[in-house]
Amino acid sequence: MFVILPCPHEATVSYGKGTRKGPAAIIKALPYVENFDEERGREMIPKGALEILKLVGVTSLESRVTSLLKAEKIPVILGGEHSITPVAVKAFAMKYKNLSVLQLDAHADLRDSYQGTKRSHACAMRRVLEICPAVQAGIRSISVEEWEWARKTGQIEKIHFAPKLELVEKIGRQLHKNVYITIDVDVFDPSVIPATGTPEPGGLFWYEVLDILKGVCRTKNVVGFDVVELAPRKGDHASDFTIAKLVTKLLGYLSV
Repeated sequence: MFVILPCPHEATVSYGKGTRKGPAAIIKALPYVENFDEERGREMIPKGALEILKLVGVTSLESRVTSLLKAEKIPVILGGEHSITPVAVKAFAMKYKNLSVLQLDAHADLRDSYQGTKRSHACAMRRVLEICPAVQAGIRSISVEEWEWARKTGQIEKIHFAPKLELVEKIGRQLHKNVYITIDVDVFDPSVIPATGTPEPGGLFWYEVLDILKGVCRTKNVVGFDVVELAPRKGDHASDFTIAKLVTKLLGYLSV
């Protein structure tokens, strides 16, 4: 059973705002995504296999995820800003000892602190790495501080920059058996998803992202995932629908 957990937390966004509206926009679009998958010749989400819960705040996110995992359900967290990810990962790491995180993102998010807080969306992966290992893909924006820290710690070997994206197989080799996936929607090129607060040119395209997700789901035990940083814009239904379809496709890859 998959359980969608909307967490519209928005407290540290540093450029465009609106991520608090992301979960509702994705959930609104979900019923309009065709559930049949021509790629696999079957429905992506089996009937009765998806439940949508009410909104949850970031302060109760860890306990809610823990409860779902104890009930043997697979949490799908919709944000909100990226700072929710380490909160969720903490709960997953308590259950899955051999856990690693796959981050699909434009930004490294490796700052130790940003704009006066260690809980910034720009620090999300630095906080995750305090919990478990992570592999980063699609990155094309990194500060001097992040670059130097990544080189010093060896994390640089697990950063797959968008212009030189490694084969899916190499990304997979760097991940542990159990994998949590975090998808910041700005991993996509802005021509695909313009509705995000910090768009970066030169991003990945639809089938590139799907290839990574398929490869990881085929070879690893994906225990849950989140999708964050969608900032819906008036008149742009395509971004909302595309992310809703991405969620549906990933649920399909996880449905065996």
